[in-house]
Amino acid sequence: MGLLGDKPEFSDPDKNPLAPEENVVVEKVARKVVEKGMTVPAILFLESVKPLNFIGAQALVFFEPIVQTLFNFNDYNTFQTALEKRESIEVLLLKIEEYDAVEHRRQKAIKKIIKTEKKKWKWYQRWLGIATPKIELTEEDINPPPPEKPPESPAQS
Repeated sequence: MGLLGDKPEFSDPDKNPLAPEENVVVEKVARKVVEKGMTVPAILFLESVKPLNFIGAQALVFFEPIVQTLFNFNDYNTFQTALEKRESIEVLLLKIEEYDAVEHRRQKAIKKIIKTEKKKWKWYQRWLGIATPKIELTEEDINPPPPEKPPESPAQS
């Protein structure tokens, strides 16, 4: 037995500790963070304040009258109750990393397509940069299938 009692038992990592409506709001926050390009600062901030998540949730209660004029009140309350749970910060971090990985693969596919399209341009189009292609990505462009493994040769004895 330690100073603060027994060690806490953590729930099953495969099970989502958040309620469905809390999960929707956390996903919205994660998407907005990635959309605004604030992935790295958000991850650094959330990792540094992870032990203080309950205090942060109470700060959200304190600022509620001010924020009520700017944001959707139901989503704000749902996010505040989600932050009261210790696992919510980790869930938010995982969602941010997941959406950032998808966005990174998307940007990489766009750059690859533009590079192949630029080879078809005339010299003046390259120099002036006036012919930008319209890019439509498919799921296969973003998530390419894994490369085929060559057949293994039989071991010689």
